[in-house]
Amino acid sequence: MRLPLPSDLPAALQPLVARNRQFLREALAAHADLDPAVLSDAHWAQFDQVAAASEFVLEQVQREPGMLLELVARGELAQGYAPGQLRSHIKAAADAAQSEDELARNLRRARNRQQVRIIWRDLSRQADLGETCRDLSDLADASIDEAYQWLYPRHCQQFGTPIGSRSGQPQHMVVLGMGKLGAVELNLSSDIDLIFAFPEGGETEGVKRALDNQAFFTRLGQRLIKALDPVTVDGFVFRVDMRLRPYGSAGALVLSFNALEQYYQDQGRDWERYAMIKARVVAGDQQAGAQLQDMLRPFVYRRYLDFSAIEALRTMKQLIQQEVRRKGMADNIKLGAGGIREVEFIAQAFQLIHGGRDLSLQQRPLLNVLATLEGQGYLPPAVVSELRDGYRFLRYTEHAIQAIADRQTQMLPDAELDRARIAYMLGFADWDAFHAQLMHWRGRVDWHFRQVIADPDDEEGEGELVVGGEWSPLWEQAQDEEAASRQLEEAGFKQAGEALRRLSVLRTSPSLRSMQRLGRERLDAFIPRLLAQTVEHQDPDLVLERVLPLVEAVARRSAYLVLLSENPGALRRLLTLCAASPWIAEQIARFPLLLDELLNEGRLFSPPLAPELASELRERLTRIPEDDLEQQMEALRHFKLAHSLRVAASEISGNLPLMKVSDYLTWLAEAILDQVLALAWRHTVARHGQPKRSDGSLCAPSFIIVGYGKVGGIELGHGSDLDLVFIHDGDANAETDGAKPIDGAQFFTRLGQRIIHLLTTQTNSGQLYDVDMRLRPSGASGLLVSSLGAFERYQQQEAWTWEHQALVRARVLVGCPQVGAAFERVRAAVLGKPRELGKPRELDTLRAQVSEMRAKMRASLGSKATVAGTADNAFEPGLPFDIKQDAGGIVDIEFMVQYAALAWSHEHPALLRWTDNIRILEELEQAGLMPAADAVLLREVYKTFRSASHRQALQKQAGVIDAGQFVDERRQVRRIWSELGL
Repeated sequence: MRLPLPSDLPAALQPLVARNRQFLREALAAHADLDPAVLSDAHWAQFDQVAAASEFVLEQVQREPGMLLELVARGELAQGYAPGQLRSHIKAAADAAQSEDELARNLRRARNRQQVRIIWRDLSRQADLGETCRDLSDLADASIDEAYQWLYPRHCQQFGTPIGSRSGQPQHMVVLGMGKLGAVELNLSSDIDLIFAFPEGGETEGVKRALDNQAFFTRLGQRLIKALDPVTVDGFVFRVDMRLRPYGSAGALVLSFNALEQYYQDQGRDWERYAMIKARVVAGDQQAGAQLQDMLRPFVYRRYLDFSAIEALRTMKQLIQQEVRRKGMADNIKLGAGGIREVEFIAQAFQLIHGGRDLSLQQRPLLNVLATLEGQGYLPPAVVSELRDGYRFLRYTEHAIQAIADRQTQMLPDAELDRARIAYMLGFADWDAFHAQLMHWRGRVDWHFRQVIADPDDEEGEGELVVGGEWSPLWEQAQDEEAASRQLEEAGFKQAGEALRRLSVLRTSPSLRSMQRLGRERLDAFIPRLLAQTVEHQDPDLVLERVLPLVEAVARRSAYLVLLSENPGALRRLLTLCAASPWIAEQIARFPLLLDELLNEGRLFSPPLAPELASELRERLTRIPEDDLEQQMEALRHFKLAHSLRVAASEISGNLPLMKVSDYLTWLAEAILDQVLALAWRHTVARHGQPKRSDGSLCAPSFIIVGYGKVGGIELGHGSDLDLVFIHDGDANAETDGAKPIDGAQFFTRLGQRIIHLLTTQTNSGQLYDVDMRLRPSGASGLLVSSLGAFERYQQQEAWTWEHQALVRARVLVGCPQVGAAFERVRAAVLGKPRELGKPRELDTLRAQVSEMRAKMRASLGSKATVAGTADNAFEPGLPFDIKQDAGGIVDIEFMVQYAALAWSHEHPALLRWTDNIRILEELEQAGLMPAADAVLLREVYKTFRSASHRQALQKQAGVIDAGQFVDERRQVRRIWSELGL
């Protein structure tokens, strides 16, 4: 198809003719050395046609009218160039440069001159589509190569000559032109897609400080781009796009041949195969470039019939369709339905499927490929004829759009003047006539496309939406940073630049760089889905920040990516939990096995009760051989991680109130301690035999684990440690009955050590709990395990008041029921009686001791800025309030409860029935020891403070909030503290 000459100028363009002629005359008159007589009537008529259509040509000839006269005088507007003629012009411009700035200036001016010539011949129909595309591609080839040839020797002079470590020969860069440049099909205003490579590693020679070849060519590539890409007062040479290189804009600018081959072999994706079809050496070392293309050919063309290419292209097209719909680009003649891209996809589908076996398909220019498809019988002649004519019409339209202002766009214009220009350039009387013909060809192209590529089950031809497809171009860097930022901002990101940076960091992370192709494809499918769901959240910036470390952690185990891609509900729950809690996000990132818990929504948000917890853990451990301690430890950790996540998820979702959260976390700890004790007992007995009681009977096990603090008070939080005391009731001197007997004291010490080892050892799944044993008799200097008798003597005779306060919250967690009952009797006797047996505690002394201990804690642990909440500025917004340690906080309430239990439990034993503060407060109210209003207030404030503390923990923040919060509650707590005389 060759379009007719433009028809007579339409009325809408006629006012431009007089204006344009006047502009040119004025420009010529300003240069006395120019002779306007060079322009014949025919030239003026052509000028009217061209300048009325192209603002770019008008601007150039106004700016430099001598250029137009020179083109006319040399006959360059009247006939095409001979082979090599265009390059000679560019070479002359480059050779005349004495500096890089002058090189850039000369190349831009030479480019503008050639653009005027090419557009003039195109619009006056002296050149057909093939000549126009060939001239534009030759212009790019010459500009890139001549700039490179000018820069290379000067770069070597500065940094040395790069020498290959294997060959010992000087190295040159290879520049691959991709896309339309590679296929010699460049547009009037195309970007040029390039990939830079060099043959082999090594170092430069001839200078004092050698550079490795990678650094040498990287710097050279940067200088080459600078010569071509930036817009100056003279315009630009070509906009350079390097995003098709491995890893996109985050990858190395230049790679060695081996690195390129390795990348495409291990990680190359379908769209990169598609792009590499058109790759051509456009500059640099042509001989080395031919070797590189031979190396990469197996990646592009498979030796078998590769029908998987159809599905890959179909998916790519669906993604493009989604992008078109999202951006309202139906009028895009490249990407829209029936556009240029669909013709390219048809041709390249056959190339990818059959090209490995049919070498005739291994070529770049699309029209040549269509001819081969017809000649080899892949497509009927009538189909090829329509595709060829439709493609040419679309390309002529694309050139017309871009000729107006030298802008890279394929969108049909809205402005009436530009519409009139396009209709005129395409040879139509008006826009309606042109548009009708355009839609005819788009309809035919789309019909053929659907016959070849579209899903045969898709009757509407629209294609099932690719989930998250609108985000694929952003992730794969198929759009520039400005467009990507705009898309993120429109979707709700407040810090689009930071979001792009985070994605770039992920894209270039070592774990992703070393991924195999299958894993990379799974990641490419997952990230758009992730972004699509992320933007549904109120704060997508926060969600992305928290979830990307998890993605990086699991990327090498891409089955997890498949899990989340194939289970959108699981992905949705993951993002919800990460949005709510960085603690959860970090847990899942550290232990990706937790992702399995997201699959079952009902199970995730419904943690089991205590008996079910214990039963489930026992069942898990029974499946593991008794002698496989490593698996047993992993199973315990998996269990703890999974159920901790379920509790946190239930708390965040509102399914569990605060008190229930602590209950579940405490039950979980007890179930684990029960099995840990059993494992430790079995292991220690297997080595030494069973210990004995004082009556000679065997212990089974006559051992208990007592919990203090939060675990004792049934108030565990997320990440809480365990305050434990170990007590036995065996004979410390009697030997065990095993092959390697030891005395009872040694046995129980080793049993305790084994328990701590099982709890605290770090494995791949972390540790079970941090354990604090400092509340045992005599603290860190005391025995690890105490006998029940020694424990009782210590508590009655040596323990400090603060140790009795701690005993208020102590209870048996697991172990021998008989020893547990004996411990409870000891506890009741110690807390309910004074040191001098039979007399009640001296309240003044008790108050003084409790107050003194509390003052010490405030001084060492409270907020310094408010003197632990006691200064006049304690309620001033902007200052800190430590929820636990400052005056009016959690510890004040705990100390009041402990004081009450110590002061009055000898008369009211019910105060010792419980170890948790809430129920002790209820007992104080029931006994009339505290006004009901105060008891209720303390319970509610205590729950409020603990709830706030839980929220801080889930946000991975210290338990410190603004002092302007909870002012009334803190004042009331301090009032009651004062009224108790503390």
